[in-house]
This record gives sequence, structure tokens and C-alpha cells, in this order.
Amino acid sequence: MTRPSESSFSRRHLLGAGVAGLAAAPMLGGRSGDEESGGRSLRLAYLTDVHVQAEKQGEQGFAACLAHVQSRPDPPDLVVFGGDNLMNVDGDGGRERAPAQLACWNRVVSGDLTTPHRTVIGNHDILAMDPVDGRRWACDAFGLDRGHYHWDQGGWRFIVLDSTSPNVLRGGEGGYKGLLDEAQFDWLDRTLRDTPKDVPVCVLSHIPILSACVFFDGENEKTGDWSVPGAWMHLDARRLKDRFHRHGNVKLCLSGHLHLAEIVDYLGVRYACGGAVSGGWWGGPYHEFEPGYLLVDLHADGRTDVAFETFGWTPKEDGAPTS
Repeated sequence: MTRPSESSFSRRHLLGAGVAGLAAAPMLGGRSGDEESGGRSLRLAYLTDVHVQAEKQGEQGFAACLAHVQSRPDPPDLVVFGGDNLMNVDGDGGRERAPAQLACWNRVVSGDLTTPHRTVIGNHDILAMDPVDGRRWACDAFGLDRGHYHWDQGGWRFIVLDSTSPNVLRGGEGGYKGLLDEAQFDWLDRTLRDTPKDVPVCVLSHIPILSACVFFDGENEKTGDWSVPGAWMHLDARRLKDRFHRHGNVKLCLSGHLHLAEIVDYLGVRYACGGAVSGGWWGGPYHEFEPGYLLVDLHADGRTDVAFETFGWTPKEDGAPTS
């Protein structure tokens, strides 16, 4: 996301077409399906929008979040980083800022993370927003062969989408949109088609595919109509929704980007936006949301439990940049 700026929620999954249920709150949790059937097969922590930097003690805040995640009484089996891992290497001066920010990231991950992890690429991770070389830089930075990929774990299939489409591909007006190109759609179709029908699927994308809190992230009603920018939510959400509904085994979609936390249940798919580890870019809360992460339990029968967890980080005075 490009703009700087305890209650609880819990319910059983409601059946039916259309919106099955939605919530947005500083703390949230959601449970889908029948609680009595199927045990937990995997617990993951979804850490999105870290925006690590030497300034504002962002490096120390990132380390504090990992300590909170890994010291839980029942710690996760997996950590997934949801994109915008670095503060901003995408804009003007990004090439100059990139080495220091990536060094911060590598120090924390190598020194403070012992849990296995996976990584999603966000818009702020793409060097100079270059659709080819900048994306290649991001993949190399986080040890990926490419931005979209899948893996199987705990009886689930995880599908990672590379959801940032630089506008240079559509005329060079600058910026980006949340879109998949046709090659990635073809790959997604093949991956879903090749997934056994009894294997539940979790889709991960930095930019939300479907969101309710996106309406409150800015004065999106100021023209007299609701207006959601294409950089804030996937413009191809309808195409993705149709695919998920047709294949039937997509159960959960995790995203970040908005720095807000929510759950939206729609047509049997749970869409969860994960807040931000950095909160308001290490300046405190963003709107009503403290720095935090999602704790997600995945069950063998496709049920999911999702909760937004804060880790007690408050803004710190700037000190000397971390070396």
C-alpha cells in the first residue's frame, strides 16, 4: 500500500449464495464450517506489510513481531510473509534505497526467524516498479524462482499469486493495478485443474481479491458514489471469483496491502485481509488497527480459524540507523 496514514469477531460459517458474512474490527477471528469434524492440520502466521526499514526502528519492530509469533504457547508451523516486505524500493530512489532495506530484512530473517517460511511479493518490493528487471530483483531478493508458485503442506495446496501489474504494460502511465496477466491466469487454471477435489486450497495474494474494508481506506465516497481504485483491490476479482466457484475447493484467500484486518465470506470462500506488521508504517496504528498479524488454523476438512493478533509495538523515537 502506498499511503501512510479490543473487540472480537467469531461466527460459524453461514450457507447460501452471496455474502455469507463479513466483519472488520481491530481484533477479529472467524471460524468456518462444522467445529466438530476434522482436526487442525496446519497453523500458520501471516505477516504482511512489514515495510522493514532502518528508520523508526522498523528493524527492531519486525524482530519483536517474530519473537511474539514464535514464543506463543502453540506456535505456528509456518510463517508466510504477505508482501511489501521492504519499505519502498518501487518508486523514485528505489534503487538507492534497496540495498539498505534488504540488509535490514536479511538480518532479521537470518537472526530471529527459526520457523519455516514462505514469501509473497508486494508492490513495494518490485525495484523501480520495473515489470521485468524489477520483479526479477524481488524474486532474487526473497529466494524465489518467480512471483507465482504453489506448494503442498498439511493436506492443503497453497497457491501464491503475483498480483502487482505495473501500468507500463498498459501504456506507461505509471503506478500499478491489481491484475494477473493471461499467462498467470493460464497457470492458475492448470494448477486448480490439477488439484484433487478433496484437497482444500489457500490462495495468497498481496493485493486483496475481495475486500470490504477497502471502502473505508480513504474518502472513497466523496464523489457521491463508492469508488475503489484498481490498485487497492484486484480488478479481475470477478474472473478469480468465477474460477474459485467453479473448482469448489478454494477455501481461503489471504491478502494484505490495505493495512486493515477483516474477514469476508463469499460463495464458500473466506477472504481475510491481514492488517500490517508495521501498522501505519511504523508510526503507530493505521486507522483503528494496531501493528499485528494473522494467526490461521487450517483443518483437514477445509475449515479455517482466523484471528488478528497484535504484538504490543508502539512507535519509537528515531535513533541511529541500524548498521
